[in-house]
Amino acid sequence: ATGFSLNVNQLRVGIGHDTHRLEPGRPLKIGGVEIPHDRGLVGHSDADVLLHAITDAILGAAGMGDIGELFPDSDPAHAGRDSSEMLQMACGQVAEGGFQILNVDCTVFAEKPRLTSFKRAMREHIANVLGIAVDCVGVKAKTGEGLDAVGQQQAIGAECAALLAKLEGH
Repeated sequence: ATGFSLNVNQLRVGIGHDTHRLEPGRPLKIGGVEIPHDRGLVGHSDADVLLHAITDAILGAAGMGDIGELFPDSDPAHAGRDSSEMLQMACGQVAEGGFQILNVDCTVFAEKPRLTSFKRAMREHIANVLGIAVDCVGVKAKTGEGLDAVGQQQAIGAECAALLAKLEGH
């Protein structure tokens, strides 16, 4: 009996996932951070799997579709596009819909390179784009233990859970 009440329609959870294959001679960008590696991710945009997973998670939580609907790979305007820019645009759409992003928790699946020394920079970049505190952004890294496309260093994947609140009056 704390007097706390919560309308279940105020909180929304979204889940995002993305996977891109690795190819030699391409830059590797994860979470908006350039990472030295002999291979990079292949995609229509800059192929930042982490930012794509976050974009899908926040759009999903708001019931606003997914990254492919907002930025179709059939549109040449999105070729090589910066995923931070796409995430920022998705954040704007979510805000216009009356939602506030409370936090995101993410996991990157990569056998190599090791991401430990880059996680803080990723968290800071993501927090900056989302307009939330760094301690509201979780970034973890897991290997594929030598199994599947991730473990065999053919791909890198990412997942994200996002929590949004619907603002009163919207």
